[in-house]
Amino acid sequence: MNTVRAPSDRRFYRDADRAVFGGVCAGLAGYFGLQLKVIRILAIVAFFMVMPVAVIAYLAAVFLIPAVSRRELKEFDVPRPTATAEEIRRRCREIDARLATLERHVTSSRFQLDQELSRL
Repeated sequence: MNTVRAPSDRRFYRDADRAVFGGVCAGLAGYFGLQLKVIRILAIVAFFMVMPVAVIAYLAAVFLIPAVSRRELKEFDVPRPTATAEEIRRRCREIDARLATLERHVTSSRFQLDQELSRL
């Protein structure tokens, strides 16, 4: 089974290879796993909504956040989980078994009795 690093292990950086104006949007897209177009549209909306704050924040990000190119990204890459079809089938069988147990418990007369007793 593959391990995935916790979100706290990820590092934010400016993506120098996909940069248009500093690479801040590309870095945000990579960090949050979103599409670059979505982040850029949100940045444009932010520039129109709160122009001075957005400009200052963007320029601060350009000067304070380090830029990294794809060749240097080896240490920043988060491994993607790759589950085989057999692992997925096994997980589904386990979930089905747990769900069946839960259904048996909830539909049993013992559950109904416990519910009635807890209401007293």
